[in-house]
Amino acid sequence: MSLGRELKRRARLMLAPSIFLAITLYFGWNATQGDRGLVARRQQEELLRQVIVDRDAAKAERDAWEIRVSGLRASHLDPDTLDERARAMDNLADPTEVIIKLSPQDKMF
Repeated sequence: MSLGRELKRRARLMLAPSIFLAITLYFGWNATQGDRGLVARRQQEELLRQVIVDRDAAKAERDAWEIRVSGLRASHLDPDTLDERARAMDNLADPTEVIIKLSPQDKMF
């Protein structure tokens, strides 16, 4: 009988520390592995870096197109740009240009 009482007494003494240990482990796990934990934060920062790189690439491409399209604005019409676009749209060539026809097997690059 004394062994059963001793086990119950020790179990009662260990109940509060066990609960606090479980709570501490729960919050510790969620601090590192949870939806808003350290691992998720690192993934979000990596995603943010990738988005910034993509944004900068898109901005550079847009700036390049703005420079190219600026020659077609009504306030300043660049004859070379207009000629280039007209030939591309009409699929025409200037009589002074040299045209080299390639077969489908020949690759330029």
